[in-house]
Order: sequence, then C-alpha cells, then structure tokens
Amino acid sequence: MNYFAATDKETLENDIVVQGVPFDLNSSFRHGPALAPDRIRAALFSSSANMWTENGIDLGENSRWHLLPDLALSVQGEEFADILHQTAIHLDNGLRVISLGGDHSVTYPLIQAYARKYGKLSIFHMDAHPDLYDDLDGNRHSHACPFARIMEEFQEIRLVQVGIRTANGHQREQASRFGVEMIEMGELARIQQLVFDGPVYLSLDLDCLDPAFAPGVSHYEPGGMTTREVLNSIQKLTGQLVGADIVEYNPVHDPQGITGMVAAKLLKEILGKMLQV
Repeated sequence: MNYFAATDKETLENDIVVQGVPFDLNSSFRHGPALAPDRIRAALFSSSANMWTENGIDLGENSRWHLLPDLALSVQGEEFADILHQTAIHLDNGLRVISLGGDHSVTYPLIQAYARKYGKLSIFHMDAHPDLYDDLDGNRHSHACPFARIMEEFQEIRLVQVGIRTANGHQREQASRFGVEMIEMGELARIQQLVFDGPVYLSLDLDCLDPAFAPGVSHYEPGGMTTREVLNSIQKLTGQLVGADIVEYNPVHDPQGITGMVAAKLLKEILGKMLQV
C-alpha cells in the first residue's frame, strides 16, 4: 500500500498525492460524507478487485502516487483555512493532489490553493446540482454554494458543468452571471465537443451518477449518468489534469458498499489519467 505521512519527503516532483478531507458540516440535508475517505480507501484495496487501471497501469506497483492520511482539521470554523494551507504545501512542492471528501463545500478551499498555483485553470465539474447558490439557508459556504464563491473570487476560471438536472431560476441566473458552461443531462451528447486547454481540475460529485449506480449519496436525483459515461468522460478529458476531488459519498446510506466501490473505481481511473503524463 502506498501510504505516506503528510510530511513525507520521499515524493518526487510531479508525483500525485491522494488526501482525505473528512468534513461535512456544510451539508444541508444529511451528514455522513465526512466518513467517506476511509471507506473509499478500504474499497480501493478490497480483495474483490485489483489495482489495475483501464489504461494498463498497475497502481499497486506504480511509485508515482502516494496515499496520505486525512488532513488534520483543527478548530471548528478554521477548516477551510486548514484545507487551503495543507493543499498549498503539496502544490508548492510540485505535487498534484486528489482529494477524497467530504461534502462539496471543500472544493472552494481546494480551488483557492489551485488557482493561486495555476494562472489559467479550467474546472470540469460533474454533478446533479450546479452548486451556484449565493447562499442556502443563510450559509454562504453551504455545499450548495462552492462554485458561486469560486467564480466570485476567480473570474478568470473557466467552469464547465456536466450532468446537471436540478438547475432552478436562481442558479440559472448565477450561471449566466459567471459565464458558466452548463451541460444538462438532456443534452449530454454535447460533452463530446468539449475541449480544454492548459491545466484542468476535476470536481466529481458522486450524485452526478444516477442513484441506480451510486445509491450512497445524500441527495437522490434520478435521471443521471451511468458509471461508464463518467469513466469515459474522465478518460477522454483533454487538457492537463492537475488535480481532482471526489465528494458527496455518504457511507451511511450506501447499501453493501456499492457506492464505495464506484468511488474507488473512479479514483483509479483518475489516477490512471494523471499518470499518463
């Protein structure tokens, strides 16, 4: 198992680290995603599968990626600062980071770190929800708001959202305001024309999948993507994939660990994509 402490000095330039972000205090409906990182790690190393990616990389033998423990989150209210700081250290050391959440609010501090590292950044966001609320229930850092905060702070970011099927009037106005490219489920074929240049960050909310494929989420939204459609989107992604997060897995509502295995599969294929360069 490639399991290194967060302060390990043996990683090399352009290596990839996978960190856990066990935080779900900004969830609006059900808590549970804070438990996700450990469950995804367990599924990744389950003896029911192997460590090979579909592009032929044996993750069990490849030394260019390292699995880290969860981030150390300190005082309540300072979690975002902790996430930003610890992720920025990895980036400053020349590493690329995959984060296992956690609710989707953690993407905001993760992108803060990435936007400061990369002058031009595109975000490929897969989700049932646009997460563009200005606030939800008075919380401007709700898991329904991260992309509003990101686009307010970093106007130069290109945000492309895929799999959306819950956009209301307010979020459509927000998308127009920020210049978001939204590909809703009814027009999923448009994804084939997507082209990215330069660094790309993938933010993957597991409820982009139809609940039939990923029942272990907090917000069920029928009519979503298949596991194969998500895998194809990752494997065919253009540009340079410099980081990613997998969020909103809720083990509390995951019968028989089905969604944990899906999350582990997606993690493997993200690693496979990033290790191609």
